[in-house]
Amino acid sequence: MDTTQVRAAFDTNSGSLLERALFNFRGVVVLMCLVITLLLGWQATKLGFNASFEKMIPSNHPFIVNYLENQSQLSGLGNAVRIAVVNKRGSIYEADYQKILQALSDEVYLLPGVDRTYMKSLWTSSTRWVGVTEMGLEGGPVIPDNYDGSDTSLEKLRRNIERSNEIGQLVAFDQQSSIIYVPLLANADGQPLDYTVLSNQLEALRDKYQSGPVEIRITGFAKVVGDLIEGLQQILLFFAAAIAITCMVLFWYTRCVRSTLLVMGCSLVAVVWQLGLLPLLGYELDPYSVLVPFLVFAIGISHGAQKMNGIMQDIGRGLHKLVAARITFRRLFIAGLTALISDAVGFAVLMFIDIPVIQDLAITASIGVAVLILSNLILLPILLSYVGVSARAAQRSLRAELADASGATKHPLWRFLDLFTRRGWATGCVLVAAVLAAGGYFISLQLKVGDLDAGAPELRADSRYNQDNAYITSHYGASSDVFAIMVKTPVGGCAAYDTLKRVDNLDWKLRALPGVESTNSLAQLNRQVLVGLSEGNPKWYELMNNQATLNMITASAPRGLYNDECSMLTQYAYLADHKADTLTSVVDTVQTFAAENDNEQAQFLLAAGSAGIEAATNIVVKQANREMLWWVYGAVILLCLLTFRSWRAVTCAVLPLMLTSILCEALMVWLGIGLKVATLPVIALGVGIGVDYALYVMSIVLIQMRLGASLSEAYYRALVCTGKVVILTGVTLAIGVGTWIFSPIKFQADMGVLLGFMFLCNMLGALLLLPALAYFLYPSARRVASPVGAVADSAVTVVAEQKGIVRASVRIAQHSYT
Repeated sequence: MDTTQVRAAFDTNSGSLLERALFNFRGVVVLMCLVITLLLGWQATKLGFNASFEKMIPSNHPFIVNYLENQSQLSGLGNAVRIAVVNKRGSIYEADYQKILQALSDEVYLLPGVDRTYMKSLWTSSTRWVGVTEMGLEGGPVIPDNYDGSDTSLEKLRRNIERSNEIGQLVAFDQQSSIIYVPLLANADGQPLDYTVLSNQLEALRDKYQSGPVEIRITGFAKVVGDLIEGLQQILLFFAAAIAITCMVLFWYTRCVRSTLLVMGCSLVAVVWQLGLLPLLGYELDPYSVLVPFLVFAIGISHGAQKMNGIMQDIGRGLHKLVAARITFRRLFIAGLTALISDAVGFAVLMFIDIPVIQDLAITASIGVAVLILSNLILLPILLSYVGVSARAAQRSLRAELADASGATKHPLWRFLDLFTRRGWATGCVLVAAVLAAGGYFISLQLKVGDLDAGAPELRADSRYNQDNAYITSHYGASSDVFAIMVKTPVGGCAAYDTLKRVDNLDWKLRALPGVESTNSLAQLNRQVLVGLSEGNPKWYELMNNQATLNMITASAPRGLYNDECSMLTQYAYLADHKADTLTSVVDTVQTFAAENDNEQAQFLLAAGSAGIEAATNIVVKQANREMLWWVYGAVILLCLLTFRSWRAVTCAVLPLMLTSILCEALMVWLGIGLKVATLPVIALGVGIGVDYALYVMSIVLIQMRLGASLSEAYYRALVCTGKVVILTGVTLAIGVGTWIFSPIKFQADMGVLLGFMFLCNMLGALLLLPALAYFLYPSARRVASPVGAVADSAVTVVAEQKGIVRASVRIAQHSYT
């Protein structure tokens, strides 16, 4: 019977209601998908790319709640940029240098989004000096009122800076550079701050002013985001390389241009739909979610290749392309749907993490997975039902099956993998997996939460930003990693001796911690002023128990050490870095001190400053990590149970995923990668994506065993049907993301390593550990052969009906059952 007769004999009213609705009206479905693609493609051109400091912080954590409640009373301790202006030829006490510094300070002051109230440089009026003379206390702005650039003015400027307590703060210890401190507002002129524009403006100022005798160095969240956005073009190049590699390998496997292009095209259609839906729903891409479209593409390739392979094999057995598409749809739709729902759940559980940028990533990815159901599970089979595959490719796809039927020796790889359905190899595999799980678990206990490197770990250590950060950290006592403690007091009580004494005690504890470079507080200012009032005698470096003196010093204290109502003090700790250990030691010290010293007169609240916000983020990430895994595994187990209706099958599918998760955390320890906002989603994504492999293999194994085949026979049938595509996609996608290791964006390189590892490890788990577990969990299927299995391994008759009259028999392999 030729393919035309097969199609004529096929009952178009067979199959599920969904199948009939889709394939009996496939022209309408294709037309609708074309219209949707055009509309969403146009919408995708409106997609914005930006980042928000507020979205990077866990707004409901107690530290952040305290910070947000008191934000208006803090001197720009949230999102800020620090611009170091370095004199390459001398010191800051040169007229040309001061002229450039003044001009740059004025231009920065006028940039949109700058919180001008708290901006500070040598040329802002808030930068003042205080001195003691025989006439009493004197003070004024650091820049003399009659400054004219003369030697006399510059010498006076030197004296003012020495008396301003700004050396190590705004002025470098070597006095060859000074800082312009630029706090930023979340909204500029009623619009969210555009970090792309701001970063470009800062770079324009850098180019403008550092062509002369000065060098400009810039740090801060806004600059990190700007550099990440600048690296977006290179990120896209790596995506393009990964897509090209995938296309070449897919063509090498199929030797069919049309099917390769269709699989690639449908996966790219899903990406277009995803990007088009985001602006409609009010979302933007950010430096973290920009990686999601490639993950959606990778998932699409995995499912698309399975559909293409099934249709290709059925066409090779003599079925018409339409019949082959419908049978493949029936056979793999449920497994594919379960896998995609598991993927979506893997993304959706990220919503439980109280960090908006991760929640946005979860929504972005879930949208992408949802559209894959339409593009790769529905649109792809329908398109293949029109174009089919080349006859040569169809026959090539059956080489293993035909060789087996003719009695030829199985492929060496299939013979090797079959060993894991036998007692010895199965036992060894399970024991090795158990040892790896135990060893990986103990290593994973050393996994650090937070950044393990100084500077911006999202960027390479030799990046311009991290070089700038290293310069500022080494030349200033007040680093960009500021940890601020808010000390709440009754109104007017901030200068009380008892309160200042407690603040002073905490100062000493903090300065003794490794990683704390310096501190600043109203208590410390009182000590310094008292020395000044005592002719500079260091023996008076003490906190005097004289309320009148304390009140006098407090009245002239600079802005930022206490608020207008004198109801809150701000205590600063300047850290050498924001590594996990540094932040943990500071948080533990302050919390212990607060528990012992809080009273009605003073409450020590955490935390503000960039390091304080980072510490809160680390705490949330640590809490969310285990909760996230419980949720994702609970959902995956439930979905697998609904699909397989067998706890044994669920165990075979899920245990390899758990092993991969454990080993991934151990790998992070070995590579020195911390658990943070950028890496937290990887493990959840790996579980969601990795379950695809197990579902496609286990579904065929389970069906074959239920038909009477032995485990060996069932596993071999799964290998030639879906297993080889699992190998194909696992290796291909691992290579694709492996190219990310060369990215200038370090967190992309880290994600590439981790995702590549999880792709490969999940693939090996589905091919090695799954059959080994099945050997022990399905003792009745251990026999090598069975009469029923022999029948299953031969051809069976698929009966197609046409209006109950026409019946035709089509001999196809067992896995193409209806």
